[in-house]
Amino acid sequence: MVAELIIAPEAQQDVDEAYYWYENRRLGLGEEFLDCVDACIQVICRMPELHTKVHEEYRRALVRRFPYAIFY
Repeated sequence: MVAELIIAPEAQQDVDEAYYWYENRRLGLGEEFLDCVDACIQVICRMPELHTKVHEEYRRALVRRFPYAIFY
């Protein structure tokens, strides 16, 4: 089952800010960050029940290589 993806505006703003922060640290690092976020989102969409519930019905997926988590 593939889940529908809806990103809250606040979450998109967080991703955008992190992208620019990483990109200002090293050229291309922001793109690597976005690739890792995208890979994490793809896993969530393909297998939404993969990650453990952390609060009531909310689950958390950790983004590889970066100190970010996606809650859904």
